[in-house]
Amino acid sequence: MKPAAVTDWILPDRLFDGETLRGGVALGLAEGKVIALSAVGALPDGALPTRISGIVTPGYVDLQVNGGGDVLLNNAPVAASLTTIARAHRRLGTVAILPTVITDAPAVLERAVDAALGARDRPEILGLHIEGPHISLRRRGTHAPEHIRPFDDLTLAQVARLCDAGVAVMVTLAPEAVKPGDVARLVARGAIVSIGHTDATAAEVRALLDEGASAFTHLYNAMSQMQGRAPGTVGAAINSTAHVGIICDGHHVADEMIGLALRARPLPDRMFLVSDAMSTVGGSDRFMLYGHEIRVEDGRLVNTEGALAGAHVTMAESVARLITVLGLPPQEALRMAVTVPAGLIDRSALARIMDRPARDLLVLGPDWMPQGTLADNLPESGPAA
Repeated sequence: MKPAAVTDWILPDRLFDGETLRGGVALGLAEGKVIALSAVGALPDGALPTRISGIVTPGYVDLQVNGGGDVLLNNAPVAASLTTIARAHRRLGTVAILPTVITDAPAVLERAVDAALGARDRPEILGLHIEGPHISLRRRGTHAPEHIRPFDDLTLAQVARLCDAGVAVMVTLAPEAVKPGDVARLVARGAIVSIGHTDATAAEVRALLDEGASAFTHLYNAMSQMQGRAPGTVGAAINSTAHVGIICDGHHVADEMIGLALRARPLPDRMFLVSDAMSTVGGSDRFMLYGHEIRVEDGRLVNTEGALAGAHVTMAESVARLITVLGLPPQEALRMAVTVPAGLIDRSALARIMDRPARDLLVLGPDWMPQGTLADNLPESGPAA
């Protein structure tokens, strides 16, 4: 079959290609898909690129999404829910999600696994994040205490179902909830093990890293804190070479503490943004969880105890905050929302421009918020009306 020919050349102000943010690069499209990249000075003879204002970047990748569009996965663990949640986040700049089921009854986890298996052919649904129930009671956050339990073969069997089907799975657990060898069993199965919701010491955390745990869940939140004589989970995470997720909404973590962690990590590209979004993102301002109302209050999601209960923030808002409030270089912020999470979940193609549909690429404005997708900004084709 003859390769498609470029029908449109698009020249944005700048382009983030998953590695660097640069100017003077045109995108060649055919049938709504990027099939070529060219420096402006090397465009084919006669090519007249259409200039568009803004920065083009791959859409965002979020590895911790509890809900969206008025749907919470725990409340409706079916494949249709995953579609609704993914659509809600796509409208806000996130093109791929790892739906997250939090601590609940074993039957809820089983149904969530069924849903993820049923959605495994959907490119925007990356698999399943199982956050709990094998966590610390003291650091449970909003997770229901009656469902918290030590790691068991019930969960291992559900993880095996996903891994055997080639579906990505991340498991958040606490050192207090596992026995020696449990994490190694999960990793051998193909799961990404993330440490979180824990009151563990740094030494206990390092034991899990030695077994193969490779990530931490929402740094600073629901974990033992860093002190001068006791690094805790926070200190162990920052000092490790593991991947570390973090919420950047101005509520979960002070901006100064995010900056501190970024500067202190021993390797680059090991921090990634997560939204920890609940159903209010792209939906109404309240929902029910475990039979209790959760509501948005001054931009924060709080439960009946007044504690934070997930987040009401998008990846797009988080990127903009990193750049405009924390002063992070834009290239680094974009890598935290695209390149690093895509690499962790073994979907590096999500950080590329080439061979991507225009609807998967965002156009960012001067405030670093999306002004639609590249598909929304393409020149109209066909004869004028």
